[in-house]
Amino acid sequence: MVNLSPAELRDYLEQKQPLLLDVREPWEFDICRLQDSELVPMGRIPTWAEDADKDRPTVVICHHGIRSRQVAMYLENLGFREVINLAGGVERWAREVDPQMATY
Repeated sequence: MVNLSPAELRDYLEQKQPLLLDVREPWEFDICRLQDSELVPMGRIPTWAEDADKDRPTVVICHHGIRSRQVAMYLENLGFREVINLAGGVERWAREVDPQMATY
């Protein structure tokens, strides 16, 4: 698993089109999200992972980067090849990359 800061992820997204996997709850996702991210709450990850593409680069996102780090480690253990954790989550993304993003 790789941890990328918001600025590093912004630069990475200019080069690649990974799956942006948001593992927060729907109410959190409704407040703010990275563009083109897919919501799969943390509790649904085991079922989601059964049919997911393990070869597609996957960026895991949450509020502060803690849940996403846990999910990223879990996905790596399942054999996902390129897993990235957004360090600091959407909270840090809003502070460092997108100050117009709503926060909570």
